[in-house]
Amino acid sequence: MMRRRLMLVMLTSSLLAACQPVATRPGQSTAAPAPAGTLLFEDDFDSDALDRSKWMVVGPDLWVNNEQQAYIDSPDTIHILPAGSIAGAQGGVLAIQPKYQPGYRTPLGRTADFVSGRITTRGKFDFTYGTASARIKMPDAKGAWPAFWMLGNGEWPATGEIDIMEYVGEKDWISSALHGPGYSGDTPLVARHVFTNGSDVTDWHIYSVDWSPDEILFRIDGTPTYRVTRAMVERHGRWAFDNPKYLLLNFALGGAYPSGVNGIETPYSGLPQATVDRIRAGNIAMYVDWVRVEGTERKADR
Repeated sequence: MMRRRLMLVMLTSSLLAACQPVATRPGQSTAAPAPAGTLLFEDDFDSDALDRSKWMVVGPDLWVNNEQQAYIDSPDTIHILPAGSIAGAQGGVLAIQPKYQPGYRTPLGRTADFVSGRITTRGKFDFTYGTASARIKMPDAKGAWPAFWMLGNGEWPATGEIDIMEYVGEKDWISSALHGPGYSGDTPLVARHVFTNGSDVTDWHIYSVDWSPDEILFRIDGTPTYRVTRAMVERHGRWAFDNPKYLLLNFALGGAYPSGVNGIETPYSGLPQATVDRIRAGNIAMYVDWVRVEGTERKADR
């Protein structure tokens, strides 16, 4: 996620030099290379609750980017909706839903007026090279900041970050980006995708990234939107994408990226009153139909 300024430390999984995906799962210290096309990870969100064997929920100790929410582990902010609940979904749906909770105090003493959800596969699953994708539907809400992204297991930005999809509340576009040593924060390796033909983020879309040893290709609904090569990255710093990455889904509110786009500072940084009112009414959420990771040797479109 852009401007992510946190330090994450855990043991590093195996590195892979060839264009073969590597995955690690609970109980495995090292995984053998997976053949092209192998399904490495999948969650269709068809159970009654979040599958804790696949996902870890982040709690309120984390605070970055001047975001206006606190993350909590609660069914109020992270829950599964049964098949048929959300039009256009292919089955059950993960809902990450911010809530208005004025005066919420975190264990570190910060006070926030909103709570929300952030989940990650850290410690459960990671991989090196392949295609990560998710089918997602988002709200038309200025200052909302949902994201689908990937992080390395070590210190940020040394072990890299791949932002597959970030949305800051302007429904006609999303952005994708890379962060690493020498190109973090306001990274030069970022691109906006503007929707056309009457579509926008409130429709279901498949957001994906094809990750190989020498290039990273972002797609929406299978169509390439932004391609970054190793040579492009190395103009700014070291290529930080030869190491395992894990998945993240979260719904932030306001803060650095939204306020930098919309210029809003009241009643909250990056978050206007109209969006606050909708959060209080309970009608803003990020819906995720499914998440998949596949090993692939698909050639990037030129």
